Amino acid sequence: MSPEEQDGPARRSNGNRKPHATIYDIARHLGVSPSTVSRALNKPGRINARTERRIREAAAELNYRLNPMARALPTGRTGTMGLILSDITNPVYFTLVRGAERVTAAEGYTLVLAESQESGELEARTAERLLASVDGLVLVSSRLEDGHIETLAGQKPLVTVNRRVAGVPGVVPDVTPGILDALDHLAALGHRSLAFLSGPRGSWMNRLRWDTLLDEAPKRGMTIVEIGPGAPTLDGGRAAVRRVRASGVTAVIAYNDLMAIGLLDACRSAGLDVPAGLSIVGFDDIFGSDFTSPPMTTIRTPLDLAGEEAVRRLIAAVDGAAEPERPRVGTEFVLRASTAAPAR
Repeated sequence: MSPEEQDGPARRSNGNRKPHATIYDIARHLGVSPSTVSRALNKPGRINARTERRIREAAAELNYRLNPMARALPTGRTGTMGLILSDITNPVYFTLVRGAERVTAAEGYTLVLAESQESGELEARTAERLLASVDGLVLVSSRLEDGHIETLAGQKPLVTVNRRVAGVPGVVPDVTPGILDALDHLAALGHRSLAFLSGPRGSWMNRLRWDTLLDEAPKRGMTIVEIGPGAPTLDGGRAAVRRVRASGVTAVIAYNDLMAIGLLDACRSAGLDVPAGLSIVGFDDIFGSDFTSPPMTTIRTPLDLAGEEAVRRLIAAVDGAAEPERPRVGTEFVLRASTAAPAR
């Protein structure tokens, strides 16, 4: 029995409700084959644009609704992809979700979002629940151990973002270009003592950023210390101000923009001028980082491209197709006004 025939009971009238049509009703209505209707509704862009438009108009007219659970019975496919974020309230993920959604919509899939609230335990439970009802899964800034991610990847196609795990496809923006340019900028201003405002202890990306800074800062004659770990939030940045002042550094690079903005706010409350008394550099270039006073110098991460690439790779894995060509996803230094030469 086809997926659409599984929809048969839904066609029975319920009171005054208009019954749902099947692809066979649409095919008879337009004089085309059921397979053509199926391609038009499930894989947009695969047939003649005029024919696809006619089919979609007829589907709306006849009250066609695809039942994804019925579709999954004979095929094992639900037409949905899952995406788990470490913190759904963090604005850094807005563009990533938008990029992922663009691709899933274009390919005829539905994107289901969930979050782990920075908890590996919650992420594990959420992933196990989602795997039963999606065709594949994207883990963004996962807090799981490598072995757990490998186990999940053995059950359904899986792609990570901001995380590398051996044998598991992943999309990791290249942090090096943005960090090198930020360090060159600070060194040219005359900074010789630098701090990294560290993010969550369980963050793989946090370690990558710190390791890159630790390797590169001394090459420019700069000392560097790590302050943290801390919550990747405004409060996490505010809480670090005492340690930043006690360290005696003249510049800070924060794990993300939220921490950088929180530190900036705490400096203002403590009477420490930015950038005259302390230069601050954020990371990711979230929406609003240029609204601060002064506007935040930062390192931009194109997470919209990362979201797009992750979903393309996931769909290719689900379809058993060759991996798509990988576009370069690199970081970029963005100069604003929160950095200046250190006070003499």
